[in-house]
Amino acid sequence: MPNTSSLPHRVEILAFANAQILDVTGPAQVFATANDLTAATGSHLYEIALVSLGGDVVTSSGLVLRAEAAATHADAPGTLIVSGGDGVNAARCDKALIDWIRQRAASAERIASVCSGALLLAEAGLLDGRRAVTHWGRCAEMRARYPSVLLEPDSIFIRDDAIWTSAGVTAGIDLALAMLEADHGRPLSLAVARELVVFLKRPGGQAQFSAALSLQTADETFADLHAWIAAHLDRDLTLTTLAAQAGMSLRTFCRRYRIGTGRTPADGVELIRLDGARRLLEEGASVTRTAARCGFRSTETMRRAFLRHMNVSPNSYRERFRR
Repeated sequence: MPNTSSLPHRVEILAFANAQILDVTGPAQVFATANDLTAATGSHLYEIALVSLGGDVVTSSGLVLRAEAAATHADAPGTLIVSGGDGVNAARCDKALIDWIRQRAASAERIASVCSGALLLAEAGLLDGRRAVTHWGRCAEMRARYPSVLLEPDSIFIRDDAIWTSAGVTAGIDLALAMLEADHGRPLSLAVARELVVFLKRPGGQAQFSAALSLQTADETFADLHAWIAAHLDRDLTLTTLAAQAGMSLRTFCRRYRIGTGRTPADGVELIRLDGARRLLEEGASVTRTAARCGFRSTETMRRAFLRHMNVSPNSYRERFRR
């Protein structure tokens, strides 16, 4: 239900050395634009604060962001957003930072992460037993380090009760728009999306940026096989062929592949075909030529695979991502 309170909702965005600048500025701009669009009514919907434990923040791009001292704020935030970026690896080992996240989250109305900031929430124990997402490139690490997190790699963002997580970088904008809609309704969220020239709800999932996403979390036993499949997409990749290439009996191969990847060999081949098709479409290849080169039996077979795994058609994907 939209928020009808006349008091501004405090949004704290936590940053640290080598944070991704768009993880911070993307969500901040959503809330700032909401303030701009409603200023004529005398409303001030959001109080936005960038906070850190170490003063001003030098982001991974080299730009410096002026931050408030996180430790001095006594008032509980309405929303706490934890940014991500290259600095996450060091931040995860900063006990004071993790303790602050844990303590601040306990008083916040809702907690969120952008991109790899989810690893900091997980380190603080806030994602145990919860559905969550992070940047597709960090999914394998997330799954290995924090097995109690219910990772959903393809989502753009996920809300699990009062905890929100989002995928890579610009997904923080998607998350902030969804928060704005929850706070003040769809019309304002749509107006902000139009002002920023972004989707209110982005079509497709994170897999549209890496069709073989789920295989990146797989047992490395099959890394060489996956590379070989990617180099021979136009071949008839039967189970017998794959087992021989992996150096296993057919029965052993099928069993170990499912254990190692969580998928059947046929599913794995389809995902790798999709990844190859994605790259060709980005380069401008026709749908017909792409289907043939990537081993799909027909353009219709490829279309169904795109819709099933990426929720977009090959034509739509080509129009959106063609270089």
